[in-house]
Amino acid sequence: MGMFLHDEPDYFPDIRPVGFPRYRQILERDWKRFLLTNMLTLISLLPLGVGVGYAVLSSSVLVLIPACLIGGVFAGPGIAGMYDSILRGLRDEKDDWWLCYKKAMRQNLLGAILPGILYSLFVGFYIFAVYMLWVSGRPLTLGTAAILSASGLLFLMVYSVWWPQIVLFRQRPGTQLKNCVLFCIQFFWRTLLTGVLQLGWWVLFVVFLPWTAFLVPVLGVWYLWFLCCFLLYRDLDKAFRIEEQLHQAFPDRYESK
Repeated sequence: MGMFLHDEPDYFPDIRPVGFPRYRQILERDWKRFLLTNMLTLISLLPLGVGVGYAVLSSSVLVLIPACLIGGVFAGPGIAGMYDSILRGLRDEKDDWWLCYKKAMRQNLLGAILPGILYSLFVGFYIFAVYMLWVSGRPLTLGTAAILSASGLLFLMVYSVWWPQIVLFRQRPGTQLKNCVLFCIQFFWRTLLTGVLQLGWWVLFVVFLPWTAFLVPVLGVWYLWFLCCFLLYRDLDKAFRIEEQLHQAFPDRYESK
């Protein structure tokens, strides 16, 4: 990982590097920000994890639904805070991480609750369905595997674009969802790559449990989301004019690069 490659580079050059040098630059500069924000994000995901875990072990949908609703209220702002931290790193934000995190909570607290609930409902029911199929002992058919893979992939693709919008803009959920669909169509292969990457990551995480659980405090959720945002950021900036709008609104704080 780039955080272990340290040769005192210029962290805020006039011209940004591209490719792996840019990836390395961001990780070397911001890994502490990401790790600290990740701890707070994991705490926000605890109610959802505990609730879904109890619902799965008790095989109760009646427990699963309120667990996802309540867990989503906490998970949404926490996830938005993590994405805010990642996007600030990608656009070379220089402020202290804690000040930025508090600002993100104030700005995104209410707007992230509904997406957080929808996110939690899908994740909860997805885990519940997979667990029920596993304990049933029935062989997984090709059709069922295709439905699970396609639905999970589509969900991850859409939310890879939805969370950055929640953090960056004040729009109605319907407008954000429309933008997600149009973005996924226009930049299909890049968003498909991020979806496959995330789906593969979580499959490997489950397959190699409990050993992968030891990676959670270090990699948690931040590294996967950072990698996806890193792959999508140029297209996101092109589609939504992120840095241009920030430069126009705050010319003293953000410089065009």
